[in-house]
Amino acid sequence: RPHALSVTEIKRLIRDPYAIYVKHSLKLRALNPLVQSPDAPVRGIIVHEIMERFIKSVMVEPENLTKAHLLETASTVLDAEAPWPAARVMWLTKIERIADWFIENEVKRQSYSRPAAFEKAAKGRHVLADLGFTLTGYADRIDRTDDGDILIYDYKTGTPPSVAEQKAFDKQLLLEAAMIEEGGFKEIGPATVARAAYIGLGSKPIERPAPLEDEPPHEVLAKLHALITSYLSEDQGFTSRRMVKTTDFAGDYDQLARFGEWDATTEPTPEDLK
Repeated sequence: RPHALSVTEIKRLIRDPYAIYVKHSLKLRALNPLVQSPDAPVRGIIVHEIMERFIKSVMVEPENLTKAHLLETASTVLDAEAPWPAARVMWLTKIERIADWFIENEVKRQSYSRPAAFEKAAKGRHVLADLGFTLTGYADRIDRTDDGDILIYDYKTGTPPSVAEQKAFDKQLLLEAAMIEEGGFKEIGPATVARAAYIGLGSKPIERPAPLEDEPPHEVLAKLHALITSYLSEDQGFTSRRMVKTTDFAGDYDQLARFGEWDATTEPTPEDLK
């Protein structure tokens, strides 16, 4: 049974436990495509790179906080990282559509805080010593206010999870906030997290906060402890597609799970694999 997971894998453990079992216990991975296509994951990686480069340039030269410089940065990154002419044009157009909104909100963000760490440096871990379990995570961006409080931001090229989804399933920001307050991010140190939010960069841009007041760090970590305790027990099975968001969800391991020979109405049958 897995004794280390990332914050982004907790959602999968809740929604599709079998995928965690196959990846971490059976050590199986989906094969890389023979020819990479300009799909959503690739776009997400590239957009993250664009935003990180742009914000870093603004830290050096504050006058770079403009739409023109954002689009220039986007064009440079796309030329280097996206070898698909049509996709480059489409992705640049999408960034252009949200550029005014992003700049307006970035001006507000930087009026009360400054970026303190990005993904490579914003690495954290939290150990549940009694369970022998380690939670790891990377934050896209961590800002610090003049008072020393922390703000966490995560870029999303799709629709950010709702508050209800964050409470029940998508616990990434809640877990990262708890880890920071426990001193799990060495580059940051223990600090109060004043805010955590997803910056949605899709067709309808939105900044959606995490429900930190409703889900304080001690409760988040207590729920994590209970979840991991359950899945480290031999009595708990790793059910496939346990609580998928939509019925048309396609998992990497559906074929291995023989999905199709059974459906969502089928009761899981426990099986000891020893």
